[in-house]
Amino acid sequence: MFIDEVTLELEAGNGGDGCLAYHREKYVEFGGPDGGNGGKGSDIVFVVDQGLNTLIDLRYQKVIRGKKGENGGGKGQHGRKAEDIIIKVPEGTIIKDLETNLIIADLTNKEDKVVAVVGGRGGRGNIALATRTNLCPTYAENGEPGEVRKVKIELKLLADVGLVGMPSVGKSTIISKISAAKPKIAAYHFTTLRPNLGVVQTKDKRNYVVADLPGLIKGASLGDGLGDQFLKHIERTRVIAHIIDISGFEGRDPYEDYLVINEELKNYNSAILEKPQIIIANKIDIEGSLEKLESFKKKVKDIPIFPISAEQNIGLDEVIEHLANMLDKIEKKPLYSEDNFEKHILYKFEQKEVFKIFKEDDKFVVRGELPEKLLKMTRFSSEEAFVRFVNKLRRIGIDDELEKMKIQDGDIVKILDFEFEYRK
Repeated sequence: MFIDEVTLELEAGNGGDGCLAYHREKYVEFGGPDGGNGGKGSDIVFVVDQGLNTLIDLRYQKVIRGKKGENGGGKGQHGRKAEDIIIKVPEGTIIKDLETNLIIADLTNKEDKVVAVVGGRGGRGNIALATRTNLCPTYAENGEPGEVRKVKIELKLLADVGLVGMPSVGKSTIISKISAAKPKIAAYHFTTLRPNLGVVQTKDKRNYVVADLPGLIKGASLGDGLGDQFLKHIERTRVIAHIIDISGFEGRDPYEDYLVINEELKNYNSAILEKPQIIIANKIDIEGSLEKLESFKKKVKDIPIFPISAEQNIGLDEVIEHLANMLDKIEKKPLYSEDNFEKHILYKFEQKEVFKIFKEDDKFVVRGELPEKLLKMTRFSSEEAFVRFVNKLRRIGIDDELEKMKIQDGDIVKILDFEFEYRK
C-alpha cells in the first residue's frame, strides 16, 4: 500500500530525575550532598532509508514517545542517557510543524537525518546544586520535560521526469518500456493507483528517474477522480512529460486533453507550469492518428512534440535521449526557499511570550512553557525547594505582573494543577 502523508504527535523523552542523597560513611559526621544527575531523555530522530518508498510504517501510529532518562543515584552516580528513537523514512520526506506551518526538514539525500524533538535534560542532583552559600542543598531537580510537537510527514517522490496525462493514455506502458518498472497495465481507467518510479538509462549510460503518476481528469485539483492526491509528486520533477492519446480513440480531443491537464496543474500549483515540458503523442500506430497529430502541431507550436507508439516501441529511443539532454542542462533546485524552514535556534530559545496570566474562578492562572517547565522540574520535598521555585518565578517577572493585576495576600495562584497562596 502506498501511503504518502501521515500526521503524528511526537513526545521526546523526559530527563531523568536528579537524586537527593547525603554521603554516609563511618566516622564522617557531615558527608555532604551525594546525589547524582539524571540522564537526558531520548530525542526523536528521522533518518533516510533508501529501501523505503512509502510511509506505511507510520500509518497506524498516532503518537511516538521517547524514553525517560535514567534517574540519578546516590554516591554521585549519574543516570544514563535514554536511547534515541530512530524513525526511518524514504528519500523525499518533508517534516512540517503543524502549529507554525514551518518545515523542520526536507530529507532529500541518502544520509540526511534530523532531530525533530529534543529530549529533556536530566535534573541535577544535590551535588550539582551545591554552592558556596548552600553547601548541602536539601532539594534536587526533576528531569526537564521533553519537547512535544504535532507534525505532518509528507512524501514527495524524488524523480527527474514526471509523466502526466489523462487516464489510459499509455503512461504505464511507456514507463514499462523505457525502464525496469512493472506497473499494472489494463484496458480500463485508473489502473494506476499509486505513482511508479523507473530508472531510465540512455545508450551512453546516463541515468535519470521517471515517475508515472495516476491519471488526471478535469477537476482533479478540486478532488475529482483520484483528485490532487498525487499531484504533489510532480513538484520535485525537473521536466514534465505530457502524454497525449493522439488517436482520440476514446472520443476525446487530444488538444482539449492537453488544455485540461495544464489547467489542473496550474490550479494545484502554478509553479509547475514553469517547468520545462515536452509532449509525447502516443498511439500513432492507430489509423487516423497522423492526421490528428498534424492538427495538434498547428495548435501547439512552442513545445517539443514526440510522436510514439509505446505498444509497438516506436520513437521511444528519441524521447529517452532528448529527456537526458534536457536534464543535463537543468540544475537541481531545492523545492522550498529558506523562508519556509524553521529557524531551529529561534524556535528553541526565543521566547516572544514567556507567560500570560488571567483570572479564572477568582484564581490567578499562569500559563506558559517556561513557568510550567519550572514547576515540573521542581521536587517539593523541602521548604528550601519551594523557596527556590518561587524565586525563579520572581526572576522571570511573574510577581511584577501579578502586582499589576492587583493581587492580594492570600489569593490563589495556579500553574497547571499546582495551587499556592500568594505572599508578598
